[in-house]
Amino acid sequence: MQDVVLALLAKGPSHGYELRRRLLAALGPMGSAFNAGQVYVTLGRLERAGLVESAEVGQAYRPDRRVYELTAAGHERVATWVAEVDWPKPAPAEFHLKLTAVAAAGLADPVAVADAQRRELLRRLRDVEQALLEAPDRSAAALLLEGAVLNLQAGIRWLELCAEHWTGWRQGDERRQGNDG
Repeated sequence: MQDVVLALLAKGPSHGYELRRRLLAALGPMGSAFNAGQVYVTLGRLERAGLVESAEVGQAYRPDRRVYELTAAGHERVATWVAEVDWPKPAPAEFHLKLTAVAAAGLADPVAVADAQRRELLRRLRDVEQALLEAPDRSAAALLLEGAVLNLQAGIRWLELCAEHWTGWRQGDERRQGNDG
Protein backbone atom coordinates (compact mmCIF):
# COMPACT_ATOMS: atom_id res chain seq x y z
CA MET A 1 0.00 0.00 0.00
CA GLN A 2 2.83 2.42 0.84
CA ASP A 3 4.43 2.17 -2.59
CA VAL A 4 1.10 2.65 -4.33
CA VAL A 5 0.38 5.81 -2.31
CA LEU A 6 3.88 7.11 -3.08
CA ALA A 7 3.40 6.45 -6.80
CA LEU A 8 0.04 8.23 -6.78
CA LEU A 9 1.76 11.22 -5.17
CA ALA A 10 4.40 11.24 -7.93
CA LYS A 11 1.83 12.90 -10.18
CA GLY A 12 1.76 15.85 -7.81
CA PRO A 13 0.72 16.95 -4.33
CA SER A 14 -2.59 15.59 -3.12
CA HIS A 15 -4.73 15.20 -0.03
CA GLY A 16 -5.74 11.87 1.48
CA TYR A 17 -9.32 11.91 0.24
CA GLU A 18 -8.16 12.39 -3.36
CA LEU A 19 -5.67 9.52 -3.03
CA ARG A 20 -8.41 7.23 -1.70
CA ARG A 21 -10.67 8.27 -4.59
CA ARG A 22 -7.94 7.29 -7.07
CA LEU A 23 -7.48 3.93 -5.33
CA LEU A 24 -11.21 3.25 -5.47
CA ALA A 25 -11.36 4.21 -9.15
CA ALA A 26 -8.45 1.90 -9.96
CA LEU A 27 -9.77 -1.08 -8.01
CA GLY A 28 -13.49 -0.82 -8.63
CA PRO A 29 -15.46 -3.11 -6.30
CA MET A 30 -12.25 -4.50 -4.80
CA GLY A 31 -11.45 -1.00 -3.54
CA SER A 32 -13.96 -1.24 -0.72
CA ALA A 33 -11.24 -3.06 1.24
CA PHE A 34 -9.37 0.25 1.55
CA ASN A 35 -10.91 2.69 3.99
CA ALA A 36 -9.98 6.33 4.38
CA GLY A 37 -8.27 5.64 7.70
CA GLN A 38 -5.78 3.30 6.02
CA VAL A 39 -4.78 6.00 3.56
CA TYR A 40 -4.18 8.54 6.33
CA VAL A 41 -2.29 6.03 8.50
CA THR A 42 -0.12 5.19 5.49
CA LEU A 43 0.52 8.88 4.79
CA GLY A 44 1.54 9.39 8.43
CA ARG A 45 4.00 6.50 8.24
CA LEU A 46 5.43 7.78 4.99
CA GLU A 47 5.86 11.23 6.48
CA ARG A 48 7.64 9.85 9.55
CA ALA A 49 9.91 7.87 7.22
CA GLY A 50 10.84 11.08 5.36
CA LEU A 51 9.29 9.94 2.08
CA VAL A 52 6.53 12.57 2.02
CA GLU A 53 5.99 15.97 3.57
CA SER A 54 2.75 17.74 4.23
CA ALA A 55 1.40 21.23 4.64
CA GLU A 56 -1.95 22.76 5.52
CA VAL A 57 -3.56 24.43 2.53
CA GLY A 58 -6.35 26.92 3.06
CA GLN A 59 -9.58 26.79 1.09
CA ALA A 60 -12.05 29.59 0.61
CA TYR A 61 -15.29 27.82 1.55
CA ARG A 62 -14.09 24.63 3.25
CA PRO A 63 -11.85 23.67 6.13
CA ASP A 64 -8.12 23.68 5.45
CA ARG A 65 -6.70 20.50 3.94
CA ARG A 66 -3.46 18.70 4.60
CA VAL A 67 -1.71 18.18 1.27
CA TYR A 68 1.08 15.63 0.88
CA GLU A 69 3.93 15.55 -1.61
CA LEU A 70 6.97 13.40 -2.23
CA THR A 71 10.40 14.24 -0.91
CA ALA A 72 13.55 13.39 -2.89
CA ALA A 73 13.74 10.11 -0.95
CA GLY A 74 10.11 9.42 -1.88
CA HIS A 75 10.83 9.95 -5.57
CA GLU A 76 13.81 7.59 -5.29
CA ARG A 77 11.70 4.88 -3.63
CA VAL A 78 9.01 5.20 -6.33
CA ALA A 79 11.63 4.77 -9.08
CA THR A 80 12.96 1.65 -7.35
CA TRP A 81 9.44 0.24 -6.93
CA VAL A 82 8.52 0.85 -10.57
CA ALA A 83 11.63 -1.07 -11.69
CA GLU A 84 10.98 -4.08 -9.37
CA VAL A 85 10.03 -7.37 -10.96
CA ASP A 86 9.19 -9.26 -7.78
CA TRP A 87 6.68 -12.06 -8.28
CA PRO A 88 4.45 -13.45 -6.81
CA LYS A 89 4.94 -10.96 -3.98
CA PRO A 90 2.54 -8.40 -5.35
CA ALA A 91 -1.01 -9.66 -5.36
CA PRO A 92 -2.81 -8.98 -8.64
CA ALA A 93 -4.61 -6.02 -7.06
CA GLU A 94 -1.30 -4.49 -5.96
CA PHE A 95 0.30 -4.99 -9.36
CA HIS A 96 -2.80 -3.53 -11.01
CA LEU A 97 -2.45 -0.48 -8.76
CA LYS A 98 1.21 -0.25 -9.74
CA LEU A 99 0.24 -0.09 -13.43
CA THR A 100 -2.51 2.43 -12.73
CA ALA A 101 -0.22 4.61 -10.63
CA VAL A 102 2.67 4.63 -13.11
CA ALA A 103 0.28 5.52 -15.94
CA ALA A 104 -1.48 8.27 -13.98
CA ALA A 105 1.76 9.87 -12.80
CA GLY A 106 3.61 9.37 -16.08
CA LEU A 107 6.35 7.47 -14.23
CA ALA A 108 6.68 4.76 -16.85
CA ASP A 109 4.83 3.07 -19.65
CA PRO A 110 2.51 0.54 -17.97
CA VAL A 111 2.95 -1.82 -20.94
CA ALA A 112 6.74 -1.76 -20.42
CA VAL A 113 6.28 -2.44 -16.68
CA ALA A 114 3.98 -5.40 -17.40
CA ASP A 115 6.36 -6.70 -20.09
CA ALA A 116 9.37 -6.49 -17.76
CA GLN A 117 7.49 -8.52 -15.15
CA ARG A 118 6.38 -11.02 -17.81
CA ARG A 119 9.98 -11.48 -19.03
CA GLU A 120 11.04 -12.19 -15.45
CA LEU A 121 8.28 -14.80 -15.07
CA LEU A 122 9.27 -16.40 -18.37
CA ARG A 123 12.86 -16.66 -17.09
CA ARG A 124 11.63 -18.26 -13.86
CA LEU A 125 9.34 -20.60 -15.80
CA ARG A 126 12.30 -21.87 -17.85
CA ASP A 127 14.23 -22.54 -14.62
CA VAL A 128 11.31 -24.37 -13.00
CA GLU A 129 10.61 -26.42 -16.13
CA GLN A 130 14.28 -27.44 -16.23
CA ALA A 131 14.12 -28.49 -12.57
CA LEU A 132 10.92 -30.43 -13.32
CA LEU A 133 12.69 -32.36 -16.08
CA GLU A 134 15.37 -33.35 -13.58
CA ALA A 135 12.93 -34.30 -10.78
CA PRO A 136 11.97 -37.96 -10.29
CA ASP A 137 8.59 -38.80 -11.86
CA ARG A 138 5.62 -38.79 -9.49
CA SER A 139 7.74 -37.45 -6.64
CA ALA A 140 6.64 -34.83 -4.14
CA ALA A 141 9.23 -32.47 -5.66
CA ALA A 142 7.73 -33.00 -9.14
CA LEU A 143 4.25 -32.22 -7.81
CA LEU A 144 5.50 -28.99 -6.22
CA LEU A 145 7.30 -28.01 -9.41
CA GLU A 146 4.14 -28.72 -11.48
CA GLY A 147 2.27 -26.33 -9.20
CA ALA A 148 4.97 -23.69 -9.66
CA VAL A 149 4.77 -24.12 -13.47
CA LEU A 150 0.99 -23.67 -13.44
CA ASN A 151 1.23 -20.63 -11.17
CA LEU A 152 3.86 -18.99 -13.37
CA GLN A 153 1.88 -19.75 -16.53
CA ALA A 154 -1.21 -18.14 -15.02
CA GLY A 155 0.81 -15.09 -14.00
CA ILE A 156 2.27 -14.78 -17.49
CA ARG A 157 -1.17 -14.99 -19.09
CA TRP A 158 -2.55 -12.34 -16.74
CA LEU A 159 0.39 -10.05 -17.50
CA GLU A 160 -0.31 -10.49 -21.21
CA LEU A 161 -3.88 -9.35 -20.56
CA CYS A 162 -2.53 -6.37 -18.60
CA ALA A 163 -0.29 -5.40 -21.52
CA GLU A 164 -3.22 -5.69 -23.94
CA HIS A 165 -5.38 -3.47 -21.73
CA TRP A 166 -2.73 -0.80 -21.29
CA THR A 167 -1.84 -0.87 -25.00
CA GLY A 168 -5.49 -0.04 -25.72
CA TRP A 169 -5.43 2.67 -23.06
CA ARG A 170 -2.27 4.18 -24.55
CA GLN A 171 -3.71 4.14 -28.08
CA GLY A 172 -6.93 5.75 -26.83
CA ASP A 173 -4.86 8.43 -25.10
CA GLU A 174 -2.93 9.11 -28.33
CA ARG A 175 -6.21 9.43 -30.27
CA ARG A 176 -7.57 11.85 -27.66
CA GLN A 177 -4.41 13.96 -27.85
CA GLY A 178 -4.61 14.00 -31.65
CA ASN A 179 -8.16 15.35 -31.44
CA ASP A 180 -7.08 18.15 -29.09
CA GLY A 181 -4.83 19.75 -31.72
